[in-house]
Amino acid sequence: MSSNVQEVFWENRRRYGSRRVQKALQEQGIEVGRHQVRRLMQMQNWRAIQPRSFVPRTTDSSHGLRACPNLLLEMGQPVRPDQAWVSDITYLPLVGGSWAYLASWLDLFSRRIVGWCVDLNMEESLIIRAFDQAIMLRRPQPGLIAHSDQGGQYFGKTFRARLDKWKCRQSMAEKENPYQNAHAESLWSRLKVELLEEGCFENLQDAHDELFNYIEGYYNIRRIHSSLGYLSPINFEKQYYRANFTHNSQSQVSG
Repeated sequence: MSSNVQEVFWENRRRYGSRRVQKALQEQGIEVGRHQVRRLMQMQNWRAIQPRSFVPRTTDSSHGLRACPNLLLEMGQPVRPDQAWVSDITYLPLVGGSWAYLASWLDLFSRRIVGWCVDLNMEESLIIRAFDQAIMLRRPQPGLIAHSDQGGQYFGKTFRARLDKWKCRQSMAEKENPYQNAHAESLWSRLKVELLEEGCFENLQDAHDELFNYIEGYYNIRRIHSSLGYLSPINFEKQYYRANFTHNSQSQVSG
């Protein structure tokens, strides 16, 4: 059993604590209690890396532009994919003291990162490129809520033209209240600790390559979330579509 725990723990690069290790083993058909997993990990001093406490940063919203209302407050918990995406921009340290900037769009239903972009600037084009990637992947139906903080990039004419083209509804967290964009903020906290561990990237290309491996090769397809019933974002979506396909097929037969 110790070897099974060890394999899962190190395969996930110390990102899993005892609860997620137990769930991963159960997915493999290995029945084991969480207390047994925790005891084995303690014996070997295998400790999961932990994100820092969530301290929301204040977005520069001194541009004087009129913000959109927070549509997430009236929507409540999403019940399907592509009902609401949330976005944010974060800083990534590079060797030599410079910075890169990462923008992403996260599906609020499945926590899947559906679009992302990293560059040496944080201009409007950064969020547009990430948004375009998400649109090409998902092709959402009209009515998608596109939520963000009140950063100036999200007020841009080009970006808003994209929203109009795809018939999206723009939503924003209230000024000086970044907790209303907490899903995006907590993603940054988790990503940085699991990918960087207080380090930095060599350059922009290194940041892009490492982010691609983490987002597309690990986070979306493999990383399990307690809020998703210990499924990965993609597996959670697959579960949703299987359940709805079965339900619709049965309804057609009954009809």
